[in-house]
Amino acid sequence: MISRLFNSLWHHIRYIPLLSALSISRGRAFDRRSRAFGALVGFVVRYFPIARSRVDRELCQVYPDMPRAEQLELCRDMGRNMGRTLFEILHCAEFQTLHSRNTVSGPGLEALEEAHAAGKGAIIVSGHFGQWEAIRSTLKARGMETGAVYRPQINRHYERRLFAGIEAGGKPILATGKIGTRALVRHIREGGFIAILLDEKYADGVRMPFLGHPALTSLGAAQLALKYDLPMIPAFGTRTGDGTQFDVEFDAAIRPSDSLTMTQDFNDNLSARIHANPDQWYWMLRRWKGA
Repeated sequence: MISRLFNSLWHHIRYIPLLSALSISRGRAFDRRSRAFGALVGFVVRYFPIARSRVDRELCQVYPDMPRAEQLELCRDMGRNMGRTLFEILHCAEFQTLHSRNTVSGPGLEALEEAHAAGKGAIIVSGHFGQWEAIRSTLKARGMETGAVYRPQINRHYERRLFAGIEAGGKPILATGKIGTRALVRHIREGGFIAILLDEKYADGVRMPFLGHPALTSLGAAQLALKYDLPMIPAFGTRTGDGTQFDVEFDAAIRPSDSLTMTQDFNDNLSARIHANPDQWYWMLRRWKGA
């Protein structure tokens, strides 16, 4: 009983800084609030040793010769972008009203429209790059509501806020694990769309190259696409200009072959985009720790 009370109190305390940061600028324009929150996160990532060390470890893995000054600048810029991304997710209902200012392109969009018209499911794969929720926002605006797979958070207060934000982007929202997987299979077999972020480390995954280094990677998306004859379409929302617009690109469906080859195709695609815009990837995933 005492342990539960302590944990509940600790979760409240840890949630207070985020709640305060999200509330302090309430009433201002959405973009201004997003920019301010991003600046705060960028400051934390750049100057707080615990946060910076996580970024440093990943950057040194991929860019061992990067000058220290450039590393620190990238830490700050990544923090700013991810702070804005988090703010937009937590305010996803408001964020979706701004979808018209995005640029949408790529052959994958037509493939998704054809699948939707035929009552067929689809798997959209992306990563923690740019603003991945811009992808689902774009599809929802076109009448193709897309669910998502996510990892539940330990802090129940943050979990409630994050879940509500993700759910506003499209349903169903399915937690990782056996129960979520069964619901996912049912959803896509019934003609539903699902979005999966493939750049996280999966303990039961396969070691395969990502950004030039072996990383534990899930083959699940490709296996589902092959098993149920569904298009597996890479999609990305790259932040552009002053950070308030996005280039939402739907690439051509990955050619069906085998799950290893298909997943490697995605890894190579995402890696190229990260190298082109390293400040837009979330360098705190501990992607190679224990891999």
